[in-house]
Amino acid sequence: MIVDPRIVAMSNSPDLPPRQDTGNDAADAALQNVEHQISLFWRRARAISNQLSREVHPDMEPAAYGLLTIIRREGPIRLTELAMNIGVGKPSVSRQIAFLESLGLVSKEADPLDRRAQSIRLTPKGEEKMHQVQDARRQVFQERLREWPVEDLEELARCMARLNSTYERDGFPREAADGPGSPERAQQDS
Repeated sequence: MIVDPRIVAMSNSPDLPPRQDTGNDAADAALQNVEHQISLFWRRARAISNQLSREVHPDMEPAAYGLLTIIRREGPIRLTELAMNIGVGKPSVSRQIAFLESLGLVSKEADPLDRRAQSIRLTPKGEEKMHQVQDARRQVFQERLREWPVEDLEELARCMARLNSTYERDGFPREAADGPGSPERAQQDS
């Protein structure tokens, strides 16, 4: 089995070869702890995503919920761009979009820049559902992290951004760093 090295650090596959001894026990222990903590966080985030997708619709898969969040953030987007954004093939995205369209959560319209292409956008129903679910998700974050000092939250955001940027070197798409409180958002809001 050939393992994509970009994914190795984000999985706990038992098929992976044992770690090589680098001679730096402290660094190895720290990296193993980081890997463990990320894996734990990823499993919990996946469970939450599963739950959130069911709140939008009982038959919705987490992947479809992820597409809705991207469409909501990006605005109208072509299927090809959406597939590139999440790193999967067009057929997979196309199936999920057809499902979301059948629920009345997204619609397709002719792309104003290229009438042969279609843009996908949230419908008012999709926007309302996502607003409700994302408000609930934000509330959970606030409940979990309310007691953390602001400096710790800012440091966590910086470290996560730094980690995410290391994966961009491997070809993963760069996401806009314009969340609330980011320098990019502050410039947009001024």
